[in-house]
Amino acid sequence: MESLDKKRVVIGMSGGVDSSVAAYLLKKQGYDVIGIMMNVWPEKGEDFQEKEGGCCGLSAVDDARRVANKLDIPFYVVNFKEAFEKKVIDYFVDEYMNGRTPNPCIACNKYLKFEELLKKAHQLGAYYVATGHYAKIQYDETIDKSIIRKSNSIKKDQTYALYNLTQNQVRHILMPLGEFSSKEEVRKIAMDLGLDTAAKPDSQEICFVEDDNYGRFIEEERGEEIKKGKFVDIDGNILGEHKGIVHYTIGQRKGLGIALGKPTYVVRIDPIKNEVVLGDNKDVFNMGLIAENVNFIHLGKFVDGLEVECQIRYNSKPSKAKLYHYSNGLIKVLFEEGQRAITPGQAVVFYDGDLLLGGGTITKAI
Repeated sequence: MESLDKKRVVIGMSGGVDSSVAAYLLKKQGYDVIGIMMNVWPEKGEDFQEKEGGCCGLSAVDDARRVANKLDIPFYVVNFKEAFEKKVIDYFVDEYMNGRTPNPCIACNKYLKFEELLKKAHQLGAYYVATGHYAKIQYDETIDKSIIRKSNSIKKDQTYALYNLTQNQVRHILMPLGEFSSKEEVRKIAMDLGLDTAAKPDSQEICFVEDDNYGRFIEEERGEEIKKGKFVDIDGNILGEHKGIVHYTIGQRKGLGIALGKPTYVVRIDPIKNEVVLGDNKDVFNMGLIAENVNFIHLGKFVDGLEVECQIRYNSKPSKAKLYHYSNGLIKVLFEEGQRAITPGQAVVFYDGDLLLGGGTITKAI
């Protein structure tokens, strides 16, 4: 690590406005900036062009390269296909097949942007890796650790997707957009610089599923048709046939393909029985959850009853809760008020005000 240059930074460029402006700001701050675009497109998808605003498609390379040329920084496209396939796509497919709803962006952050890209940065002699995330990374002298705080723009804050970073990763990360109060401020900088990405829309949905048809994508990845199964009520009575558990998520009402004469919601998914349990809206609310793979960014051991604010999905409003140790490294979260659609596979993230404490993966609602 002694050979790494603390003034050199590798920035992950997606071809979007956020990473473009982040690269500009870092250069303005005096860093030796190197732009890298991660080539993650599977061989079978070489002809894939991403949806407008996407960050995974081939055409985004041209946008990123033009920005790098404009900023006069080196730009490289690096092959991360194998890691992306294994750590993001395989995980995505496996989770859906197990009746869970994954968050591939969180996996991409952990394993690609802040693991594989950080390795590449170190190979290039750079101490830091940077992204266009809306979050603030600070050093806290009182505990001698790096911490993550929410962005000044609460609307754009992306700390929810950063909960599983390690202390070693965080101290090598720069996120210059965390100080901005709005996306409009960032777009204005891009416009003033004459960057082509200034008006580019935000990316939406899952970048590698180009038509948002998860079921079709999963069938193609597995090379087999998804098995149909039964809709049942909370007492186990058969209500009808579903088209495969990968097509459903907890709390879903639309697109069920079944009419029961009243609003009906997905309450639970049972991959063992291949059943989708339906119920009323009240059946979708729970007072707690169990979380696995829990990571605390700077916190050591905690005492049962620790009061935190929790988010159970991206952009959801934080809710007051208490944390308790459970068995085998799991953690139990009990909320003050019932939470709607606690979804296995999604992240539960813990905060103390604007300070990101950590989080885990939801295994079940309780």
